[in-house]
Amino acid sequence: MNKDDVEIMVVEKNILLGNNYFQGFKDNKDVNFEEVILDNYFYIRRGDAEHNFNLKQPISYMLLYNPKLDFLFAYERSKENEKYSETRLQGKVSCGVGGHIEKVDLINNNPIHDSMLRELEEEVEFIGKRNPKVIGYINDDSNDVGKVHFGILYFIETDASIIIPKAKEMKNGKLLPFDYIDKFEELNLKELVVEDWSKIAIGALKNYLGKI
Repeated sequence: MNKDDVEIMVVEKNILLGNNYFQGFKDNKDVNFEEVILDNYFYIRRGDAEHNFNLKQPISYMLLYNPKLDFLFAYERSKENEKYSETRLQGKVSCGVGGHIEKVDLINNNPIHDSMLRELEEEVEFIGKRNPKVIGYINDDSNDVGKVHFGILYFIETDASIIIPKAKEMKNGKLLPFDYIDKFEELNLKELVVEDWSKIAIGALKNYLGKI
């Protein structure tokens, strides 16, 4: 099936954000957006959702981190259309693992959590513990990609020393020193263009880990 024809979870933007609108990151202690999503979601064709700015597509966005090594998983998104169809993000560096929530993800009454587990299994391979925790949410209306997506930011602590990409969209994925990833923008290297959500997520993780 064409990816555009897959039915994905969406929520009306005004219902999701309402009086709690924010730009960037919001701690999950402030508002339980996950509960709002679960109470108000429905499914539509992905191709239609990508151009409807009145809807938000919830995305589980996972940061895989080894605290002992102080390493964070990062990768480059493929530039090839047949490997990664979202042309607006092709070639950009990302720290987030995850994707859209589909109808198949309704297993244990929480499709957001079930989608996260499915995406984790599909996109990366590693041996070791994996302790997922929602630390907050990402909303970025500064660009067309962000305007139609809403991130549930998961922090996944692991003791794995090697994480191998499985998804064809991922290129050169590996665990890297956190400080190195944090300085990607400062390095000003042409080939290291970090996607906006990852910039937001790295800032949120720095605060969560007490690095700020």
